[in-house]
Amino acid sequence: MQSFFQAAGKQTKGLWHTVCQFLWPAVCVVCSSPVEEDSGNLCRDCWRSFSEAVGRDYCRRCGRQVSRYGIVQNRCGGCFDKELVYDGLCQAGSYDGLLKQMLLALKFRDKVELLDYLGPVFRQAFVAGGFADKIDVLVPVPLHWRRRFRRGFNQSFLLAQYLKSDCPLISEDLVRIRYTPHQWQMQTDSQRRRNVRGAFAVREGHPFAGKAVCLVDDITTSGATLEECARTLKQAGAAAVYTAVAAVAERAS
Repeated sequence: MQSFFQAAGKQTKGLWHTVCQFLWPAVCVVCSSPVEEDSGNLCRDCWRSFSEAVGRDYCRRCGRQVSRYGIVQNRCGGCFDKELVYDGLCQAGSYDGLLKQMLLALKFRDKVELLDYLGPVFRQAFVAGGFADKIDVLVPVPLHWRRRFRRGFNQSFLLAQYLKSDCPLISEDLVRIRYTPHQWQMQTDSQRRRNVRGAFAVREGHPFAGKAVCLVDDITTSGATLEECARTLKQAGAAAVYTAVAAVAERAS
């Protein structure tokens, strides 16, 4: 009798699943196209676009897209003669295609479910970046409290949580003390640097002195925000500051 009810229950569950698929067919979480049941909620075109955006060769110092053969002494042609404040960078991919769409949807449309796709790829990039085992503290790039209040979350903090198994301490003792326009509203790198100059500080009792810190951010273009954050952390006593970003956008000329 028990086996009879178990078999009946399985049939009922299967029928209900079929009905649900008919009434509410699965759609891609990005473009809303129909998807197959075992596709992971991304359509084939979005999976292909996502795969093309991540895992590209890049300069581990500044993040520019460059062939591994274009690296000399761990520097690419774009940063060879430049001194950077932070000590290294890892990225999940370039800021184009589906990766760009996903990050914008996360940031401005509250599509936090996309972290199920972004998070694991971001962690893989962090592990492959060459400095994960050196990091003592993860530091999400902070939002000003006004922007944090409007958005309801800091996407950089959510991304940092995916790296927590490799570095258990996440600190929010780096704070943004000046409200600034969005960096993407600036036209040139020099404007971006001026926009964030003096915009950050650390709280009293911070854990950064003598530690290797990794800044976590979603997008960088000129690196101005990362450099200003790194400068603030080193002034607070951090021994080294690395950066992990989900995507690097092309630099403005």
